Amino acid sequence: MAPFLDLSSNWSLHSVPAAFVLALLPNFYASIAAGKNYDLANPRKTEEHLAKDTTLSKQQVNRILRAKAAANNGLETIGLYAAGVVPANAAKLPVKTVNKLSLFYLGTRVVYNIVYVFLQDNRKFAPVRSLAWMAGLGAIFSLFIKAGNAL
Repeated sequence: MAPFLDLSSNWSLHSVPAAFVLALLPNFYASIAAGKNYDLANPRKTEEHLAKDTTLSKQQVNRILRAKAAANNGLETIGLYAAGVVPANAAKLPVKTVNKLSLFYLGTRVVYNIVYVFLQDNRKFAPVRSLAWMAGLGAIFSLFIKAGNAL
């Protein structure tokens, strides 16, 4: 039986747009959950509109705000991630290594988003979010370090 994902083919460059989509997903959720409070013409006013809305619970508002923060965090790290994938490929690192690090990074973004947006209603999950973020950075740094060692 063939594996679900053939790691012998280079998927790392494909993972960059995938990471971008993962960064945007929490914002899509926030836009939908905010409902009338989300103004497509002026989306940065969402927080202000949410503060005035008395129909949403505090938990709903906090989830929306955390979703927007998760999206921002994803967009803040994607540049470094993409920059790590390029030298890893240029250094001709083993495809399986680059793929595994890329998939690991994507996995950390999924965990980060889920924990931050949905599970952090319970503040005890905050360290899990931080660990996911640090693990993602570890994958990025590994791409750079392995590429530097190979060149």
